[in-house]
Amino acid sequence: MRQCLFIGLVTACLLAGCTVGPDYLAASPSLPGNWADGGIPEAPTKPDLRPWWQRLNDPLLDRLVEQAVTGNLDVALAQAKIREARASYEQAGGALLPNLGGSAGASRSKSGGGSARSQFQAGFDASWELDLFGANQRTLEAADYGLQAADADLRNTLLTLVGDVASNYINARTTQARLDLTRRTVATQRETADLTRAKYQAGALSAASAASAEGQATSTEAQIQSLESSYATYLHRLGILLGQSPTALADELSAATPLPTVPAGLPPSLPADLLRRRPDIQAAERRLAQSTARIGVAEAGRYPSISLTGSLTTSASNAGDLARSSTIGWSIGPSINIPLFQGGKLQAAVDLALAQRDQSAISFHSTVLSALEDVENALVALSRERARYEKLRAAASSYREAAELAQALFRAGSTGFLEVLDAQRSLYSAEDSLVQSQANIISNYITLNKAMGGGWDGALPAPASTPDRN
Repeated sequence: MRQCLFIGLVTACLLAGCTVGPDYLAASPSLPGNWADGGIPEAPTKPDLRPWWQRLNDPLLDRLVEQAVTGNLDVALAQAKIREARASYEQAGGALLPNLGGSAGASRSKSGGGSARSQFQAGFDASWELDLFGANQRTLEAADYGLQAADADLRNTLLTLVGDVASNYINARTTQARLDLTRRTVATQRETADLTRAKYQAGALSAASAASAEGQATSTEAQIQSLESSYATYLHRLGILLGQSPTALADELSAATPLPTVPAGLPPSLPADLLRRRPDIQAAERRLAQSTARIGVAEAGRYPSISLTGSLTTSASNAGDLARSSTIGWSIGPSINIPLFQGGKLQAAVDLALAQRDQSAISFHSTVLSALEDVENALVALSRERARYEKLRAAASSYREAAELAQALFRAGSTGFLEVLDAQRSLYSAEDSLVQSQANIISNYITLNKAMGGGWDGALPAPASTPDRN
C-alpha cells in the first residue's frame, strides 16, 4: 500500500513538470533604426539577397559557385557536424523512454553420483528513470538547440564559401586585366624605346634618353612576373574552394573576360533584418539558448533521482517448458538516489554552466555588433569607391590624351623625350588604378552582400556516405 502511495506521489510530481533551471527567453539586442551611410530606405522590404552573385551577370561565376557548393570540403564537414548534432538529439530523446532488455541462458551440471541435468533460463529487465526535475528534458532541449546551431553553421559556411569564390574569381579576372594593360603598355614603351634609340643613333637624342626609355620599358615589363604570380595564387585558391586540384580551372579561366558590372542600386534593408539573415548571429543565439538549457541539467543534478525497475525470469529443465510448466519469478519497485555530500562538485557544476551561459551571451552580442560594423564599413567603402572610380576615370582620360599628344609631338620632333616618358608613366599608373578601383567596387559589393547575410539557398548535395558499421 505504501509502495503504491509512493509511486502515486512520484507520478504526480512528474505530471506537474518539476523542471528546474531557467527557461530561455529569446535575446533582443538593441539595434539602430537605419544605417549611418545608407539612411532610411523609403520602402523598407526584406529583399532576397541569397542569389546576389547572379546580378553580376557572369555565367562562369554562377557555375563556379554551384560547383563549390557541391564539392567544397568545408560544406561536407558542416554537414557531418549536423549529422552528429542530430544523433546527439536522438540520443538525448532516448533517455526519456524506458529501457527494456532480454536475456537467455542454458547450463548443464552434475553433482556427486547423480545424473546430469540441464537448466534453461529466460528473462526480461526493464528500467525507467523518472525525469522528476527535468534533467533529461533539459538535455534534450540543449541538444535541439545544438542541432539548430549546427544548421546555422552550415548556412554560414555556405555564405562564406560563396563570398570567397566570388572574391577570388574577381581577383583573378582583375589580375588578368592588369596583365593585359601591362603588356599593352610594355608594347607602347618598347616602340618608344626603339624610336628613341633610332634618334640617338641619328644624333638627335642623348644616350641618357635612350637608356631611360629602355629602363622604363624593362621596369614595366618586370610587373608581369609579379602579376602572373598573383594570378596563379587566385587560380589555385579557386580550385581548392571547389574541392578540386589547384590547377583544375587553368583552362576554364585562361581566356580573359571583362570585369562584371555592379548593379547601380541595392535592395533596401534595415539593421533589424540582420537578425533574420545572418547565420552567424543565428548560430550564436542558438548556442546561448543551448547553454541556458544546460544550467537546468546541472541544477537537476543537485536533486534526488528516482528509477523504476522490474524483472521477469523463468527457468525450466527443458527449453520447451519455458513458456509452460516453468518456474517464474518477478520483481518490481522504485529506487532513489539522494546526493547528500559531493564536496561542492554539484554546485560547481551549476556555477560552470552559469559562466558558460554568460560567455555565450557576450559572444552573441559581440557577433551582433560585428555584423553591424561589417555592414556600415561595406556601405561606406562601396559608396566612396564609386566616387573615387569616377575621378580616376576622368584622370585616366586626361592622361591618355596627354600621352597621345606627347607621343605625336615627339615623333614630329616638337617636344623632348622627358615629356613622353612622364606621360606614359602617368597613363599606365592611372589606368592600372582605374582597373583596381573597378575591382574594389565589385569586392565591396561582395562584402556588403555577405555582411547583410546573403548566401546560398539552393539544393545541397547529399551528405557523404558513412562507412559500414561492424
